[in-house]
Amino acid sequence: MIFEWNEDKSARNDAERGLPFEDAALAFLDPRRIILRDEREDYGEDRFNLFGLIEGRLFVVTFTMRGEVVRIISARKANGRERRRYDQENEA
Repeated sequence: MIFEWNEDKSARNDAERGLPFEDAALAFLDPRRIILRDEREDYGEDRFNLFGLIEGRLFVVTFTMRGEVVRIISARKANGRERRRYDQENEA
């Protein structure tokens, strides 16, 4: 899997949330990851939210596909509602 991101945005995400996009890419390795289409608004491209574990903590990584390349847009720790959804999806 090939990843790309905006370096300035990754540095800002690291400063604000403690998670550079290079580390956020590790969530894609979670075998129990969940990917949902982000339909909250029209972004002009298909966007997805991945729920995945990194070192035992659940994160949400927003991304889009550019051909075969995964472009990371944002990443943050999951909130309580998102943790419950991850757990429920993995119980099924």
